[in-house]
Amino acid sequence: MDTQDTDNELRASAISRTLEVYAETELPTGRGEFRTIIFREKKTGVEHVALLMGEVAGQEGVPVRVHSECLTSEVFGSLKCDCKAQLDQALDIVARAGYGVVLYLRQEGRGIGLGNKIRAYALQARGHDTYEANRLLGFPEDSRRYDVAAEMLRLLGVRSVDLITNNPIKIAALVNERIAVRRRIPSIGPVTKDNEAYLRAKVERSGHLIDLPEATDEADSKKTG
Repeated sequence: MDTQDTDNELRASAISRTLEVYAETELPTGRGEFRTIIFREKKTGVEHVALLMGEVAGQEGVPVRVHSECLTSEVFGSLKCDCKAQLDQALDIVARAGYGVVLYLRQEGRGIGLGNKIRAYALQARGHDTYEANRLLGFPEDSRRYDVAAEMLRLLGVRSVDLITNNPIKIAALVNERIAVRRRIPSIGPVTKDNEAYLRAKVERSGHLIDLPEATDEADSKKTG
């Protein structure tokens, strides 16, 4: 199917109560060319990104990463989390496979926004973990939504996914939204002195599937699985 056919199919399928296809183009990157589609929420105007490589419509077991925006890590290089490493790995997996989808959702700080995320960081500096900090600010531990991701996948015509994640809650949320998850691909990133407490909180608080070896220095960081 050529690009024009893909465009027409997406436009025809974008009869959704929640989302519209707002823009789309080819994006050349160091990993190859990705089809870039902007989905806009009709109610809020919030825009989310789908990066596609290869043919995914009608396919089973499509490698998919559902990734939430992290400006501090992905742009500014913060070492407090593993978000950039997870995004990079997902893009690498899709590029190696020659097909797949990375959904980039605009829900910074587990859905509390950038300003509140920085406020949460200040609380973490005083000894609270990332979940406690969100609660102290009056938010749930995790405010992210996955209904939008599920609708994006339906509009893209993906039949089932091989989900790149360590988060069992994300898997359950997509299944609850009627997205078939065929298997999990571990999302692997470094464990360092800067992010180990954050990763440990994810394991202990929400059951993330991460192996946590002792890591005291980035130079001899080991991989999580």
